[in-house]
Amino acid sequence: MLSYGLGDAGTGLAATLLGFHLFRFLTCSAGLPALIAGSILMTIKLWDAINDPLIGRLSDKTRTKWGPRIPWMIISSVPLAFSIAAIWWIPPGNIIQKTIYYGLISIILMTGYTGVNLPFAALSTEISEETSVRTQLNAARFTGSIIASLSGLIIAGVILIRVQTVENYFLIGKLSGIIVFLTTLISCWGLARFAKTARKPTGKAEAIMLQFQRIFSNKKFRKVIALYILLWCSLQLMQTVAIIYVEDVLNVPTDLAVLAPIPFMVSALIGLQVWSKVSNSAGRLIALKYGSILWIISCTAALFFPSFLKTSGLGFDFLQEGNNILLFILLFIIICLIGVGASTAYLIPWSLLPDAIDEDPEKPAGIYTAWMVLVQKIGIGIAVQILGVLLFISGYKACIIDENSINIIQQSSLAQLTIRICIGLIPSLLVILGLLVMRKWDKRLVFQ
Repeated sequence: MLSYGLGDAGTGLAATLLGFHLFRFLTCSAGLPALIAGSILMTIKLWDAINDPLIGRLSDKTRTKWGPRIPWMIISSVPLAFSIAAIWWIPPGNIIQKTIYYGLISIILMTGYTGVNLPFAALSTEISEETSVRTQLNAARFTGSIIASLSGLIIAGVILIRVQTVENYFLIGKLSGIIVFLTTLISCWGLARFAKTARKPTGKAEAIMLQFQRIFSNKKFRKVIALYILLWCSLQLMQTVAIIYVEDVLNVPTDLAVLAPIPFMVSALIGLQVWSKVSNSAGRLIALKYGSILWIISCTAALFFPSFLKTSGLGFDFLQEGNNILLFILLFIIICLIGVGASTAYLIPWSLLPDAIDEDPEKPAGIYTAWMVLVQKIGIGIAVQILGVLLFISGYKACIIDENSINIIQQSSLAQLTIRICIGLIPSLLVILGLLVMRKWDKRLVFQ
């Protein structure tokens, strides 16, 4: 469990930093328009989706004494660590040259990411046949992921709390690369003996169209991927716009706005343990139901949350204005409730996936995992691109960061409304759709 928990630590850290900080970095530090920044984030997800079936198939066919998964994780950790650092560096040149650079680095990054994460995820189905063990493995996986993500956000917050300079972002990238590389190697070392005896895929060659027919004739799998794409689109959208919402809409000072993701991740870690216990005692769909309700209520609260009174003070000095201190406490509570509810997006879809894989007589976990992640990432890529388009249409203006100062531009009323919709309304609707998708998964369990 410890080794499996470490396996997603590096990739979870990378995904969280990219989700919360990359859009802001590209628009503020690198000077790219919101539309281009959204397009780069979409490129990351779409390429990640494209290479998923290929790596999943190659992983299923790999034969070594450590099994098919461990070698992929070890080899892929090198380009992953390098590119995570490189994406936080700003190259010289104009907007076109920077766009090309970030596009290429994104492709390298997501190829390495898939090479580590996809074979690792397939192990949760292959190590054990028992549902309770699989659920515990996924709970351990996302516990390690959230702890690593939280650690990364704390490091980023401490580094950026004074000023968001180019050098500080690059320092975050280098530290992240080191953590990703080391945690992946330690996980592989701990999992190696279990991977040797884990259930092996048949390795049977199968054309893409036959794969498509196989997996999408699986009714349970169709429901799982629909749930996964809806919950993760909601989560990704909230992560991307979170700091922008706190800073540009709620008027929280910049040095505190960068810390906003930390209570979210702490509460998500707590929620993961709660929903894991609820899943094992009352059922996974019951955990999904109550977690989603909490998620929807807290997102609605964020949609209508009033802005703080503007102040020139830094840090917690802004709390001295009006009723800012009361609003700050309420905001903290709302962020924590969102984290507890959103933690279901980490646990429930992956704990349901083995049920769908077991419906297939050949049980090719690598193929199913790859296609699940592929569809999810296409949806996330489109969602992030839509965010960029909406912000561009609304007239959103990015801040300008240099070595000595930060210039925060006052957003228009339309831009602020758009940001509120992206943080509250759209995520709520996506989660509601997820609940509707799962209505008939198991009627006896849902309505007991």
